[in-house]
Amino acid sequence: MSRPVSAILTLALALVAAAPARAQPSAPEALPRTPGATESPVAPSVRAMSLGEALAYARVHQPAVLVGIARVAAAKEAANVPRAQWQPLVEVNAQLLGATANNTTASYVTPSYMDIPRIGGTRATSSGTWQPYASTFVGAGIVQEGFDFGRIAAQTAAADALVDVQRQGSANALLDVTYGVEEAYFATYAAKAILKASEDAYARAKVHRDLAKSGVDAGMRSPIELTRAEADLARFDAGRIKARGGVETAQAVYAAAVGVTDAALDVTGTTNGPLDLPALNDAIAQASGRDPRIRAAIAQLRMQENQTRAVRAQARPDLSLTGTISGRAGGAAPSSGIAANQDGWLPNVPNWDVGVVFSWPLFDPIVNARAEASHVAEQVHREELNQVRFDEVAAIRQAYIAASVAREALPALQQSLDAARANYAQADARFRAGLGTAVELADAEAVLADAEINLALGVFEVARTRAVFGRRIAEAV
Repeated sequence: MSRPVSAILTLALALVAAAPARAQPSAPEALPRTPGATESPVAPSVRAMSLGEALAYARVHQPAVLVGIARVAAAKEAANVPRAQWQPLVEVNAQLLGATANNTTASYVTPSYMDIPRIGGTRATSSGTWQPYASTFVGAGIVQEGFDFGRIAAQTAAADALVDVQRQGSANALLDVTYGVEEAYFATYAAKAILKASEDAYARAKVHRDLAKSGVDAGMRSPIELTRAEADLARFDAGRIKARGGVETAQAVYAAAVGVTDAALDVTGTTNGPLDLPALNDAIAQASGRDPRIRAAIAQLRMQENQTRAVRAQARPDLSLTGTISGRAGGAAPSSGIAANQDGWLPNVPNWDVGVVFSWPLFDPIVNARAEASHVAEQVHREELNQVRFDEVAAIRQAYIAASVAREALPALQQSLDAARANYAQADARFRAGLGTAVELADAEAVLADAEINLALGVFEVARTRAVFGRRIAEAV
């Protein structure tokens, strides 16, 4: 995608996690495994999409995908340019000239930067005059390519190779969009789970504050119990405000990733959870055959090789058919015969011709130099292909390790949550019985809050790293 979605989501979740305590006694509604998390506690009116709906919408409407489709279409049209050389070239030409007609036996070549009219049909003169004569011409002609000795085919192959390059670039953009949508989807679930935990923690802290106040009013507790409970309640309130901001940020990123025009997009539905990890060697072999980055690098090399052949093909012979029908007349006195009627103002002298034109540029140093430069550029693309393959293998291994570590850490996070719940239950019972203090209860709430948040983020990390791994091996292709 065009902007660093990962950085935005990481920042949003970091702000959410920075809240001092946001916990709940029940299991966290962290990611798509929890059906209850489909309703947004922040903005129920926000449009919601499931992951499948979001991916289907993004593949059709996401600007990055549309740009790739447009580039492929433009490359296809450009590939029709060399093919057009097989179509006949038809031209209609009419000329009216006023010029001198001082013929002589001098020879000259026609320069590419100057038009020199033909005056070979006039009589020769020793000195010449500045008197102009009318000369008219009108005609229609056609030129048809006959046999190009493979020149057009080479140019067409180079143009078709560029289409493949753009097609692989479009596929790579689609993979990036798919990964961005998945990451934003899971991040929104995680942000909403943390918000739910923070709301529950605030509600529970408010109950504890009320209990502390009742105890202080009854003279059964020290006033410090109430002040500590008030301080904790304010901290939990600040935490849930940050959590709301985290949800809004995640929803905004989700909307941008999907490509909707809405300012925010909520999540809905459930998923089957992250897919299992395939064997690393199998994943690397799979990626080498269908990763758009590798295929794009291969296409770049093939395009350069075809470009080299197309340049060299310009030195091949060419055989074409030509035909013209014309009328002309000149007012100058001819070297023999009679002068034209109407002094050359009416092109009434007809001519026609058909013929076969064979041309062969035997030596063109510019073409040779361009071909050599293109041949040397092939090595650049070969080295780039090797670099892409090396980088992709390294990235796949790193993504595999990250996904494996995230999965292995999940049971430990669950155990930590179970222990934190048991610790909180004991502290809560002691506080209600008048045996525990607000400090003891606040510590238990903080431990439970950290455990809830860590589990929610741990589940998100499992989904995120699996999505990264899927992106690296081009699983969506």
